[in-house]
Amino acid sequence: MSFDGAGIDKVLTDAVESRAVPHVAAIAADRDGVFYEGAAGEQVVGEGRPVSTSTHFRIMSMTKMVATTAALQQMEKGQLDLSAPVEQYVPEFADVQVLDGWDGDTPKLRAPASRATVKQLITHTSGLSYWFWNEDLKRYEATTGIPNVVPGDMAAFRAPMVADPGTRFEYGINTDWLGRVVEAVAGTTLDVVVKENITGPLGMDDTMFALDDSRLGNKTPVHAKGEDGQWASIGNVLPDEPQWWAGGHGLHSTPRDYIRFERALLRGGELDGTRILAQETVDAAFSDQLDGAPMPTEIVTVDEATTDTLTLGPGWTWGYGLLINTEDQPGGRRAGTGAWAGLFNTHFFIDRTTGICASIYTNSLPFITKDEAWKLYVDFEQALYASL
Repeated sequence: MSFDGAGIDKVLTDAVESRAVPHVAAIAADRDGVFYEGAAGEQVVGEGRPVSTSTHFRIMSMTKMVATTAALQQMEKGQLDLSAPVEQYVPEFADVQVLDGWDGDTPKLRAPASRATVKQLITHTSGLSYWFWNEDLKRYEATTGIPNVVPGDMAAFRAPMVADPGTRFEYGINTDWLGRVVEAVAGTTLDVVVKENITGPLGMDDTMFALDDSRLGNKTPVHAKGEDGQWASIGNVLPDEPQWWAGGHGLHSTPRDYIRFERALLRGGELDGTRILAQETVDAAFSDQLDGAPMPTEIVTVDEATTDTLTLGPGWTWGYGLLINTEDQPGGRRAGTGAWAGLFNTHFFIDRTTGICASIYTNSLPFITKDEAWKLYVDFEQALYASL
């Protein structure tokens, strides 16, 4: 294709120079290969080493589509029934109750009206949530001392639902539970499942839950702004040795590595002669799978240090591990594009109509700040489409 990436380069440079983000790397590809790579800023602000598309980032919730793919592979093998209750595979899920208000400072819990299914984990309709987008869950964790998922403590799985299964989209720790379902079905740990069935076959040798010693020096820490408005490292935030491999947020990757996973989905489940999913499974992943549960147009933050409000507006739904836009976006992705992001401000999208996929990376907090990281996502996408 005829392509000029100068407009994208300017978007990335401007974002760093204006201190909208501490650093940024971006990459774009079509079915045949990568056609754009760019980066700006330092891997660790103030240390001089440039960030690049070979830098390791914590991709956080971009892990979810990888774990979802692992589950879909087990479904294709006939080993996993998406319509089955979660507790059929992980019995302790039967103990999860619904948080149904408060009696003073005491949480009121009750049994869910129905048993959550594996599919509802995949579509975030099980009723499970995250603390940063749900005030009741944030209060529950503070009151009870049950941790959120960040410390990597198994006690995080004691968090309750905040809605009955199937009643609404509630973004939460669903894919962490899904990872445990995959482990139960596969008979091994999630890191092994992902390596043997996804990252290994696709040649994604730099994508892993725990970085080895040779890769640790290539990892960018998370950055946040100080009171002086300057970006500075706040360290890893997540532990390097958690008690479980988190299907919801645990992977490290590089832009060059993750684009191979994106391209496999863009090509209907196959890359370089290796098939990780059937075409019909990929088609289902890029289709509405909410079974009538309403998709919110906005999810309001209750933890501004962690995230801004997610404002989608109308015309969005959820497939298998992917946010789907049902209408063309002006100057950007076409209807039916699958996308998602990671809490430390990484973002990807796969536009099967146009035939391109792309991703953009920082490691910074808060997530999706409207005039900074979110604006960068939009500016990058618009510059990319304008350059095609």
